[in-house]
Formats: sequence, C-alpha cells, structure tokens
Amino acid sequence: MVAHTETRAADHAGAAAGADAGVESHGASGREAEALALMRSYMPWAAGAGLVPVPLLDMAAIAGVQLKFLARLSALYQVPFSENQAKSIIAALLGSVVPASLATTVFSLLKGIPLLGFAASFLTLPALGAASTYALGKVFIQHFESGGTFLNFDPQKVRSYYQEQFEQAKK
Repeated sequence: MVAHTETRAADHAGAAAGADAGVESHGASGREAEALALMRSYMPWAAGAGLVPVPLLDMAAIAGVQLKFLARLSALYQVPFSENQAKSIIAALLGSVVPASLATTVFSLLKGIPLLGFAASFLTLPALGAASTYALGKVFIQHFESGGTFLNFDPQKVRSYYQEQFEQAKK
C-alpha cells in the first residue's frame, strides 16, 4: 500500500510538472534545461514527503527536500549555498501564499484525525508540496540565470512571480 501511495503522489506531482514541461525546456539554455529537469525530479520527492504520517513532520520533510533541491541547484549554477539563508527565503516565499501555507498546516494537522483527516491530507498535502517546489524552482532558476546569488535574493521582489508559479503548478 505504501508503494502504491508513493506512486500516486509521484504521478500527481509529475502531472503538475508535466503541464508545461515541454514548453519550459524548449529554447532553454543547456544549464537552464538541466535546472528545470532537476526541479521536476525533486517535485515527486516533495510530494512523497507530504505523505509522512506524522503531523508537522511532513512539512519538515517537504522543507528538507526543498533545501536539498536548492543546494543542488546552487551547485549547478556555481552559487555558494547557505542553508540558513535558504531556510529564510523558503519561509518568506511560503508566507507569500498565506492561504496555501495555512492550508498546508491544516492538512498536516488533520492527519491526527483517524481516517477522514488522513484521507484529506493524503489527497492535498503531496500536491501542495510539489507545487511549492515547482514555484521555488522557477523563482530560483530565473534568479540564478540572471546572475543572482543567495546574498542578493529579495523575496519581496519575486513574491508575485512565486504566487503565479504556485497557482500554475496547482492546476
């Protein structure tokens, strides 16, 4: 059952990534195409992390996947990685989609309610984990492609783009 559950989450996350995957890679530079492929490879992991059965530990697992993704992405772009800065940036960007991040917390806490709560979070949290990873990836790929680093990243300037990408990935 666990393998089936992980497959469903990966399929759902893959659908979110595949919605515009062909468009994204077409015309992208070699490094950008590699970054987009890396982003798509981390989306199922974030979705799978949303299946952790312990409330709030699932959210920590999603954040861990996203930190690992940003570390790999920064290595690809040869940008020095700072875990503390990355954590702050992730928190700031997730805060920009307050209804979604609030929903993520609620669905995580619902896991504590037998059957109904777990079913609701099982259907929602993996998709939200994948969508937030997609949006994070799109924001950082754009930032790194323009020569940015963690030191000059301004979450305020990219909030609307992050929200736009988050909504696109949810569809």
